[in-house]
Amino acid sequence: MDGPHDLGGKDGFGPVKTEAPPFAHDWERRQWALSKNVPLPDGTIDWWRHGIENMDPATYLSLPYFEKWCLNEIAHRIDRGVFTLDEVLTGTPTSRQEPPAEPLDMDGTLARLRANNTDFRVDMDAPPAFAVGDTVRTTNTPTVGHTRLPAYARGHTGTIVAHHGGHLYADAGAKGEHRGEHLYTVEFTASELWGTDAPDTTCLDLWEPYLASA
Repeated sequence: MDGPHDLGGKDGFGPVKTEAPPFAHDWERRQWALSKNVPLPDGTIDWWRHGIENMDPATYLSLPYFEKWCLNEIAHRIDRGVFTLDEVLTGTPTSRQEPPAEPLDMDGTLARLRANNTDFRVDMDAPPAFAVGDTVRTTNTPTVGHTRLPAYARGHTGTIVAHHGGHLYADAGAKGEHRGEHLYTVEFTASELWGTDAPDTTCLDLWEPYLASA
C-alpha cells in the first residue's frame, strides 16, 4: 500500500537509534506477548500488516511502535466480532469467557512461538518466468492494497541472483487468498537506487508479479 508507513529511502526522519532497547516501557513487553500468544482470528500476517498500513498518516507517524501494534490488534478484533468498541472504551466486557486452566510459562510461550514458524513455500505448476542472471525491472504501479515492494525500489533495474521457488504471495494473503508466486532475490546497485557512486548493493526478495524483463 502506498502511504506513510513506507519509510524506506525517505529523508528527514533522523538516524535510526540502533542502541535503543527493544522495549521502552514494561507495557510494551505485555503487548508483544499478547500479539504472539493470542492468534488473530481468521487472519494472516499480511492482513495484520495491512491493518497498520490503513492507519491515518497522523496516527501512524505520531505513535510509538508498540502502541500501533495495540491499536491494530484492537481494530482487527472489533472487525472480527471478538469484542465491541464500547467494551474497549469502558474496559468492561458484556460477557466473560473462562480463563485458561494454566497460564503459559516461559517454556510454554517459547513452544507456541516455535509452532508459529510457518513454511510459506508453495508448489507451483507454472515454470518461473526468470532465471538467475536475468536483468529485470520492477513495476511502478501505485497500489491501495498490501505490497512488499518498497517505494524506493519501484521502476528500477536489477539482477536476479537467486530463485526460491513458489512462496505464498503477500499481496494476495492480505486479501484472504492462499496463492503462491515465484520468489526471487534481486540485487540493485547503489547508483541505480540512490544515484550515488558508492560500490554498495541492495538485495530484495521480490515476487514475480513485481518484475518484468528489462
